[in-house]
Amino acid sequence: MDIELTYARGLLRSIGDVPVSYRRREWLDSTPRALGPWPLVYQRFGTTLRSVGDVEITYRKWSTRPRTVGQWSCECSRFGARLLRIGPYELRHDGGGNRVRGIGPLEVFYDRLGTRPIRVRLHDGSRALPDDLLLVLFLTLFWQRQEWEAARRSDD
Repeated sequence: MDIELTYARGLLRSIGDVPVSYRRREWLDSTPRALGPWPLVYQRFGTTLRSVGDVEITYRKWSTRPRTVGQWSCECSRFGARLLRIGPYELRHDGGGNRVRGIGPLEVFYDRLGTRPIRVRLHDGSRALPDDLLLVLFLTLFWQRQEWEAARRSDD
């Protein structure tokens, strides 16, 4: 099953039929505020995501790398350079390690420039994306985008 990721004005707007919502003045704040029915809650005065619905997220001390997502633990590479696993879902990266190419049974496809994920393919034969896999997909894409934006800002 293929799931399309749609964008408008540079912002992810949906994962399949699940909308990603923003505030009214999205040009001032491009931080997503809801994933379908789940509100996204951030650290006060920041962009550190603290929960998706009732699923809490904790982070390693002095780091932007997640330690837990709900009851799942997260695994990072030896020096914390990249996220390797969220709960039961292994993250597979491309050769350079910059892009996530797979998440558990999902394969992630990018646009021609390789800068925007545009489609995911579910290989387990399901007809719908399970909620836990939707959550992990969103979080992975969200954190990847934050890393890319931070790298771009540091180059300026």
